[in-house]
Amino acid sequence: MTDDRLIRESGLEARIAHIVEPVIADLGCQLVRVRISGLNGMTVQIMAERPDGTMTIEDCERISREISPVLDVEDPISRDYHLEVSSPGIDRPLTRAADFEGHAGQVAKIEMAVAVAGRKRYRGILLGLRDGKVGMRLEDGGKRAAKDTGEIGEVWLSAADIAEAKLVLTDALIAAAQQGHAATGSDKAAMNTGSGTANGPGKTNERQGWS
Repeated sequence: MTDDRLIRESGLEARIAHIVEPVIADLGCQLVRVRISGLNGMTVQIMAERPDGTMTIEDCERISREISPVLDVEDPISRDYHLEVSSPGIDRPLTRAADFEGHAGQVAKIEMAVAVAGRKRYRGILLGLRDGKVGMRLEDGGKRAAKDTGEIGEVWLSAADIAEAKLVLTDALIAAAQQGHAATGSDKAAMNTGSGTANGPGKTNERQGWS
């Protein structure tokens, strides 16, 4: 299983993603995103899911157990940190082509790494993916300066220039998620768990919980 994400990390987050992605793939899941934050001193959050979009607490625990020793050996971080493994949740990040296509019609927020006519932030209804560009019907209805904008109030943004894309929690999104749960009988609720010991710089502190 290869890393087919359109939206990827940079810097240290990219290095961690490179280390953990093959391990996650070997477990039958796929990496969604790596995020480093200052929570609890330093937290490395690994978001993952099964190819069908489902994820259980047991999946999170299993991934955490497998990637913790790999990170300890590779030692990409020279200080203590907390490891958190979680599902993407309902208002999930969008990183793959299937995310943008499968959630067409839902409200999303997009932040560009490269500004389009001086604008980096967009919010509106996803229109899907076309020729490597993400379509959006903007909530503000304004004219966009992209050369192939299409109709007024509509924009097509180069996926290669997107820094972050995320669904917005709405009643329609919640209803769609509930229908998905009923159809699959799965538990896709957001959850997180981590494991390990604080054995010095670069080792994970023990952490377990759900959100």
